Amino acid sequence: MAGLAPPGRVRRRTGVIGHLARKLGGALASLVFVVVLGFFLFRVIPGDPVVAMTRGRPVGSAQIADLRARLGLDKSLGEQFLDYLVNAARGDLGTSYVYNRPVADLIGERLWPTVLLVGTATALAVVVGLWLGIRGAWRRGSRFDRVSTGVALTQWAMPTFWLGMLLSMATGDLFPTGGMRYPDTPPDFLSQSLDVAHHMVLPVITMVAVVYAQYLLVMRSSLLEEMHADYLVTARAKGLRDDLVRRRHAVPNALLPTVTLVFLHLGLVVSGAITVETVFSWPGLGLLTYEALTGPDLPLLQGTFVVLAGAVITMNVLADLVYRVLDPRVRAA
Repeated sequence: MAGLAPPGRVRRRTGVIGHLARKLGGALASLVFVVVLGFFLFRVIPGDPVVAMTRGRPVGSAQIADLRARLGLDKSLGEQFLDYLVNAARGDLGTSYVYNRPVADLIGERLWPTVLLVGTATALAVVVGLWLGIRGAWRRGSRFDRVSTGVALTQWAMPTFWLGMLLSMATGDLFPTGGMRYPDTPPDFLSQSLDVAHHMVLPVITMVAVVYAQYLLVMRSSLLEEMHADYLVTARAKGLRDDLVRRRHAVPNALLPTVTLVFLHLGLVVSGAITVETVFSWPGLGLLTYEALTGPDLPLLQGTFVVLAGAVITMNVLADLVYRVLDPRVRAA
């Protein structure tokens, strides 16, 4: 009948909605698990927040008891957990013990520096990794392929904090080794932007040097699988230049796994920025998490843990959806 969608299209639409519902349901369940885990995980950390907050200060037992009561630490673990769940359901991540400010406000202030650092490093790592992976695969076994792959694997094996400290010692006279900007920088936009970019050089190089190897290896492996495909043989038989065969046919198909990896790895890079931000005193979520660990500042730890783990969960869902959009074989399944 006119106006009715074909049965095949209806089935595909229903399949997409069902797939999306399953993914969102799984992500929600994972997030709930993270919220629950975030409470108990940091209760096993050695150290007493009240003792840490009052260390070196002349306080009596009555003052310590009053401080425990104000922080809610005098309640049983079950009561603290229920309060935590109720507040989390309302979007209230609690109040930081150290900063005496809402955790959500602190995370909001530190989120942009982390996004700026991680986004810049990821973009550069993708460009470098893809270019080296494509060139290495197309010249498999060449000196360029061996050297680029060997260097990438070596840097991938390096601890991020160790590489960051090496760069600080080697180039500390050329680039700032801490902070995000100088306090005496003029307030105009251009001066502030250049100052931030100057401070970003070392932490970005550190992250790119470790991360780009994954994109190189995945792109190289994917392109090697595509190089002997029938459609490439047909394209060459039609007289297309080797460069056009690679750029128009081989690379677009080999990009699919790499695009998925970008989304999957982006969430991990956000949570893995703790060491880089700590080494370079970059005022982002990573440094905030490290500062919370030294307390321990339990509400702040719980809040940053939920946000960082939520970033990984979100990127996993986006990676699956993007792959489904890009690959028609997955959509048809």
